[in-house]
Amino acid sequence: MIVQSVKMAWEAIASNKMRSFLTMLGIIIGVVSLVVMVSLVNGATGAVTSEITSLGNDMLSVSVSDDKGVPLRLEDIKTLAQDEAIAQAAPSSMMQAAAKHGYSDAFVSVYGTTPAYYDINGLILAKGRFLKTVDVDNASYVAVLSHEAAEKLFDEDNALGKNFTVSGRNFIVVGVLEESDSMLSSMMSGTAIYVPYTVESRMASQPYITSLCVSAASDTDEAEKAVKDFLLARFSQDDEAFSIINISSVSDAMSTVTDTLSLLLGGVAAISLLVGGIGIMNIMLVSVTERTKEIGIRKAIGAGTKSILMQFLIEAIMVSLIGCVIGLIASWGILELVSVIAETISFKMSLGVVALAVGFSSAIGLIFGLYPANKAAKKHPIEALRYGG
Repeated sequence: MIVQSVKMAWEAIASNKMRSFLTMLGIIIGVVSLVVMVSLVNGATGAVTSEITSLGNDMLSVSVSDDKGVPLRLEDIKTLAQDEAIAQAAPSSMMQAAAKHGYSDAFVSVYGTTPAYYDINGLILAKGRFLKTVDVDNASYVAVLSHEAAEKLFDEDNALGKNFTVSGRNFIVVGVLEESDSMLSSMMSGTAIYVPYTVESRMASQPYITSLCVSAASDTDEAEKAVKDFLLARFSQDDEAFSIINISSVSDAMSTVTDTLSLLLGGVAAISLLVGGIGIMNIMLVSVTERTKEIGIRKAIGAGTKSILMQFLIEAIMVSLIGCVIGLIASWGILELVSVIAETISFKMSLGVVALAVGFSSAIGLIFGLYPANKAAKKHPIEALRYGG
């Protein structure tokens, strides 16, 4: 009986293609809205989360705004790093300066730091080495260049061992970092030069540490508490004298925001599907009216109420599901186009989103097809045969 009902439903849909397509249009738009919106949010979320993770989920960024007359020095950073909750700690002072090599020049970000900075921030060397403890202790004028800084100052040449100037001071290149695939890392480092903290603090005329980065030994919350306790003891229990950014907390907050956004956009798209369902119900009611005589004939030759109900209900569900399939194909095309335009971010339809769209469309067809199908099934055969509309 179900197979026969499916055949009859398909014949009814195929016999009036334009009306069937217009009936599906609401479902198609609803499915495209649902799939594309949720997939775009998921794709963007995945990209941003990946970028944040690339910075290191075990990292803390600390900034001191008021040192209370007892500023932090390198010795204090070493003391802080001895805490068992902390793996490493390094100053991350930064200044802007003009760098020059021959006829090439660039405006660069000069980071004054120590060897621990390399591991904390997950930097990768392409050539040479990073800063050493002896460089910091001796205030050596050595520098490690980001990939972008090396390109701007030395073009395609091997920068290792070459001299260049920063604010008139002569430096020698001891290392060049690998080009980062991470968009966020590239934006943060950019045209960057890493020099010993003792050199940068002298150049900036700032002998005290106002910013530092810390990596957790295991748990970032424990590391954050250790840093906070250390700074509170240092700055007279004033928690407004400094700020701590926990990268893992940022990642969690980002996940919460995007999950909420996905639900919100999914809800908005679901309204489009509901509108499509109302369209299905209206057209099915018209179809029931037009086929009143057909219903009467079927009942007269023995078709039961259940058979009529099943026929029209399956027709409504088929209209909804066909619209869903067309909507999924259109969504795939749109997402592929957006991925090509975006270049760095790939937007894909997840199996969960597809299942949600199919499930919701089936439910829409079932719910909004039930009333017209029930109305058709309850028609009296004699009255249906007399209908002359």
